[in-house]
Amino acid sequence: MEASVGYEKELDNYVKNERAAVKLARFVGELLYEKGIELVLFRNHLVDITTSEIINLHDYAEKVVGKQIYITTTSQLAEQIYNLDIAPAKIDIGKLAYEWIKESDKFDSKLDFLKDKLKGFDKSIDNNIEPRDVVLYGFGRIGRLAARELIKQAGKGQQLRLRAIVTRKVDAEQIIKRAALLRNDSVHDAFKGTVTADVENKAIIINGQIVKMIEAKQPEDIDYTTYGINNALIIDNTGVFKDKEALSRHLKAKGASKVLLTAPGGGIDNVVYGINHFDLDIEGQDIFSAASCTTNAISPILYVINNKYGIEKGHIETVHAYTNDQNLLDNMHKKPRRGRSAAINMVITSTGAGKAVTKVIPDLKDRLTANAVRVPTPNGSLAIMNLTLKNNVPSVEEINDTVKLSALEGNLVNQIYYSIDEELVSNDIIGNTCCSVFDAPATILSPDKKNIVLYTWYDNEFGYTKQVIRLAKYIAKVRRLIYY
Repeated sequence: MEASVGYEKELDNYVKNERAAVKLARFVGELLYEKGIELVLFRNHLVDITTSEIINLHDYAEKVVGKQIYITTTSQLAEQIYNLDIAPAKIDIGKLAYEWIKESDKFDSKLDFLKDKLKGFDKSIDNNIEPRDVVLYGFGRIGRLAARELIKQAGKGQQLRLRAIVTRKVDAEQIIKRAALLRNDSVHDAFKGTVTADVENKAIIINGQIVKMIEAKQPEDIDYTTYGINNALIIDNTGVFKDKEALSRHLKAKGASKVLLTAPGGGIDNVVYGINHFDLDIEGQDIFSAASCTTNAISPILYVINNKYGIEKGHIETVHAYTNDQNLLDNMHKKPRRGRSAAINMVITSTGAGKAVTKVIPDLKDRLTANAVRVPTPNGSLAIMNLTLKNNVPSVEEINDTVKLSALEGNLVNQIYYSIDEELVSNDIIGNTCCSVFDAPATILSPDKKNIVLYTWYDNEFGYTKQVIRLAKYIAKVRRLIYY
């Protein structure tokens, strides 16, 4: 009888949470599409997810933050936010719920609490953000994921509008095939939307948004204004133009105003959003680099550890998914070992991440070495950081808590995902919105208390693309108000 009562109680509690999750999802949608306000839960997206996923996110919040975040509380807060007249924004409902638990005795109601927390979000403070046209120059792995994100974010108040895609050739076959590649993806699954190839008008219509397909052999040959595109941010993901001189050719095109490279660049600022984007002169500069996927993965962790303990020296080994740069079967390749079959070999190769990270964190200059091993997985990579510290560390727990704090508070909450899953493997991090998934259970501290080994995973495609979009919004000056 007692077991039966326990069963019914547990089930009733889950059903109660499901109902609250449905309510939360409803207000998430209404806030998003009616007011341009996006709610996240400790930086996890709440759009286009199931009620079960919402419940799981609350469970994760309890385990990581150390306080139970009730779905009834987050759904009630979401309803009250809907009743506020605030500007388009991105708001962490999890952070607000946690703060409500700690501070509720100071306020008469949740509405008063929210008015206090969001007092800087009045519509009058909105910076008259004008939508910014975006052109994807190239349409490979990163280009297609960027297109998915830009389209998905339409209507969220994020103000980046995908207007065109440039490729070397545009004909009926190209448009149909590229639409199919956008629609279906072997790693990231099918696009949750509609993709229509409009051959007659040389365009792809994605979720009702007309994206022109432009043929060009040279970037300076294009007149974007003939397509109604002005003051455009060009996101170059071709891998062809890699330095300031080459990328400057984009600015000769009529209608283009800024360029963002999705790779390390020469002679330009290499930026990891969240760390050194604050130093950019976005008024005086027009060309920027989002660095590499590996640099974006390791920099947040190295930044946190160096600030707290100081890094004397270290070695970084990346276990990286294979890329299109390698051969499917053994064949000629200009680089050593990369000519061997990517699908059946682990391949030792070079990486510039060790040097690239010093452009982001200058204090680490000449302190790091790095190498890479390409492995037979299509996506999902791992960075192993073996570091000697200047200051002793008492315990593994203190190291992990240091990273955990940065994952929950401060400038790196979008960059670091703090994982407590002891069964985590590479497939589990595919689709993670953070560029660095810190594997807390894997942390190692040597007996001398000065040498540590840290493991951070990264979706080298999607996690990196999210960083590209964050940087794009920043240099285009269209970022919304944020409460994290």
